[in-house]
Amino acid sequence: IRLHYAYPTDFPDEVIEVMARQKKICRYLDIPFQHISDNQLSLMKRRHTKADALRLIEKLRASIPDIALRTTLLVGYPGETEEDFTELMEFVRDTKFDRLGVFPYSEEEGTYSATRLKDDVPEDVKTRRLTEIIDLQNRLSEESNKRDVGKEFEILVECTSKRSEEQLSGRTSQNKMVVFDRHDFKVGDYVKVRITGCSSATLFGEVVE
Repeated sequence: IRLHYAYPTDFPDEVIEVMARQKKICRYLDIPFQHISDNQLSLMKRRHTKADALRLIEKLRASIPDIALRTTLLVGYPGETEEDFTELMEFVRDTKFDRLGVFPYSEEEGTYSATRLKDDVPEDVKTRRLTEIIDLQNRLSEESNKRDVGKEFEILVECTSKRSEEQLSGRTSQNKMVVFDRHDFKVGDYVKVRITGCSSATLFGEVVE
């Protein structure tokens, strides 16, 4: 069982306790924090603060040490200052998410920000901030994957690899994609794989007999 999006406000301790106890639940969670600056969170009408976010991350990692965390962030939202962005970069650097999605703000008709707030961050600034976070996260994702080299994981086979018909791909409990030789396995099988290499996006492994 893999939980996907988990809204960070008032995240129940009971869910963390069940995830820690039940091995059938994947060691993965995607929490869309959107930003970390209290100034930006307030403008976004988010109901959590920076302190809430940090507490939740600490609690998850203390209770489930092998959990992988992903988040989604937004840059260039109305009112985002350089100080706000620096705070966001420090959050990404310190938290070391395994994966991260980041998007530039654009007005969407009918939303609070489009009707009430001025889109005051220039497009070139949005692009620069987007690029800086992507570059940082690519390095962090590669570091995370390198730490998995030499480890063994149980993989759920999902499909033939895009790299070769002779290889399969599947995911770890931490939702990381692994590519390995096909052997006689098929989609739906569970396979024990030792990680032998990686890129920033993918793990490469060999089947453990």
